[in-house]
Amino acid sequence: MSKIPPELLPVIQITLPIVVTLFIAGWLQNKRFDDLNKRIDDLVVRVTAIEARLLAIEKTLAGFGERIARLEERIPPLVRR
Repeated sequence: MSKIPPELLPVIQITLPIVVTLFIAGWLQNKRFDDLNKRIDDLVVRVTAIEARLLAIEKTLAGFGERIARLEERIPPLVRR
């Protein structure tokens, strides 16, 4: 068995665990960022769908406004308020 030189002991005992810990922490944070990006992408899809539904509702309401205006034109003046 080979002996580790005493000059390398601080590197192995102190520096190496710190470097390994930083590497693992960085990897875990990167994974967490990927999860957050996926959630943000899902929210963007949902907001886009909501916007599409609101536009459809807006068009329908505009059509009702025109229909109401045409109906008001047909009502005789005595019935109007």
